[in-house]
Amino acid sequence: MKIAVVGATGLVGSVMLKVLEERDFPLKELIPVASQKSVGKTVFFKGKEFKIVGLQEAVELKPEIAIFSAGGQISLDWAEKFAKNGTVVIDNSSAWRMDNSKKLVVPEINAHLLSNNDKIIANPNCSTIQMVTALALVHKNYGIKRLVISTYQSVTGTGVPGVNQLSGERKGLKVAKVYPHQIDLNVIPHGGSFDSDGYTSEETKLVNETRKILSDQKIRITSTVVRVPVFGGHSVSVNMELNKNCSLADFRKTLENTQGVVIQDNPEKNLYPMPLYSEGKDEVFVGRIRQDFSNDNSFNLWIVADNLRKGAATNAIQIAEYLVEKGLVCKYK
Repeated sequence: MKIAVVGATGLVGSVMLKVLEERDFPLKELIPVASQKSVGKTVFFKGKEFKIVGLQEAVELKPEIAIFSAGGQISLDWAEKFAKNGTVVIDNSSAWRMDNSKKLVVPEINAHLLSNNDKIIANPNCSTIQMVTALALVHKNYGIKRLVISTYQSVTGTGVPGVNQLSGERKGLKVAKVYPHQIDLNVIPHGGSFDSDGYTSEETKLVNETRKILSDQKIRITSTVVRVPVFGGHSVSVNMELNKNCSLADFRKTLENTQGVVIQDNPEKNLYPMPLYSEGKDEVFVGRIRQDFSNDNSFNLWIVADNLRKGAATNAIQIAEYLVEKGLVCKYK
């Protein structure tokens, strides 16, 4: 099996290569793909060097799967070219997420919806992935009526420029700013671009993607996205109101039984999820589980995950693993 990683030299792309190696994904040939300035350079995978190629060459090589993490415009320009040549595309950008003809997939929740007809599959936003992973079984059992979401997102969500700005400011250097303000020793209530209604594109993604993945357009959702001076790991504070009656004990048990979730919730021992300890891990960590006494049948929780792994690379590779396991990819000879 041939696997192409489009954007292999980027922050998420490099993590994709690492996760493919760690999980021993069954590939015979790796095709690293990057911009023209990187063509001819090499990346290391399983101790071997692989030469970086351009997009057109990658299309012609007919990989069975191409995992994209090179930005929305590249995905819009090239994903269909790969798909028409027989490749299944798993796209990490926002280009196809809200396209009604494309599946938006978190494997623990809705991979079963995939079929041989799905040639372009969308990978959700990083904060959305970790939140819905934690909430899917709660929604299935009790129905979510309303969500109030606040995210605390690391600079790695903005890629290398975000990391460079924070690390440079922390050293007292003059650096190019990807954020409109200093991020070191600061928090910025701004993720993505502002819409006319005062919400940002990152906030709108949380609303729309959550409803699509959970297959429920009736969930009432409001969100605030904040960028924080953390190098790895997104945190999400969630207040939720349920449709059906649920005790705190049953709520906690539901979370404990949720695939992909690890409970870290022991206040007496100061145990709760933190981005510092989620870095490099694929699980979604949940803690600060409490009843909301201000509203009937409502709960609070705190969700943390490595945004480069479960929030991006690992989720995409889990989709690829499912495609292989179910025989949903074609094998070229």
